[in-house]
Amino acid sequence: MTPYTLKDITRPSGGFAMLAVDQREAMRLMFAAAGEKLPVTDQHLTDFKVNAAKILSPYASAILVDQQFCYRQIVEQHAVAKSCAMIVAADEFIPGNGLPVDNVVIDKSIDVQAVRRDGGKALKLLVLWRSDEDPQQRLEMVKAFNQLCHSQGLLSIIEPVVRPPRRSAAFNREQAIIDAAKELGDSGADLYKVEMPLFGKGTQQELLAASQKLNEQIAMPWVILSSGVDDKLFPRAVRVAMQAGASGFLAGRAVWSSVVGLPDTELMLRDVSVPKLQRLGEIVDEMMASR
Repeated sequence: MTPYTLKDITRPSGGFAMLAVDQREAMRLMFAAAGEKLPVTDQHLTDFKVNAAKILSPYASAILVDQQFCYRQIVEQHAVAKSCAMIVAADEFIPGNGLPVDNVVIDKSIDVQAVRRDGGKALKLLVLWRSDEDPQQRLEMVKAFNQLCHSQGLLSIIEPVVRPPRRSAAFNREQAIIDAAKELGDSGADLYKVEMPLFGKGTQQELLAASQKLNEQIAMPWVILSSGVDDKLFPRAVRVAMQAGASGFLAGRAVWSSVVGLPDTELMLRDVSVPKLQRLGEIVDEMMASR
């Protein structure tokens, strides 16, 4: 069994232009917020994800899917373009305290051999980072996840996302992103998926300084995600993060959130989301060429 390498999920330029459609209850809330007639059913989510995979995957180097709503359907319908790798989310989201995701564990139902058979190249794990929770537990979970991936030659992608501490109101998001990177940036995964500093706002110089600070803490290739970043600011965020040392993006909302809940989803994905993804891919190639 030949292990996959990062080349299997990059563009020919060596940069990552990866699409995420693994949002779960967060996507249901997006449909509700867009005025979708309630209730927003599981089928709503599955249909949107499968359509997004069919229409957008030709323009992505990889696509991240979830088991709950779309993995099986995407595989059965051959929805992913041959030029695009498949990444499967291996995280189980545990709701609580009014949040759709209050805690995360490795999904025990993930069949790593089946993922490989189905053409999957990597697994992804969301790691919630709170300053007042045990770092050893997080590190052990990441270690177990890395072993799970590497046992079948799959790539390991970790996604530390910072949250306010449970026992204090004080929360400095920017410092937390740095502290999480200090803790997990050399944890043996293949790729680090990180929140964009400053939500992509501020001057280019401010963003560059914050991204460089982050780059110093991550001892593996890294990409940015788009949650919390205005989709109009995301292209600049990708450019600046890559200037600081990132190798691309793994993002969903910046590409497709503006078409959630609109009529003619397939047409909107083609007309609105495809050009966005193409432009982001061009930025990745351009920044890789300048290295």
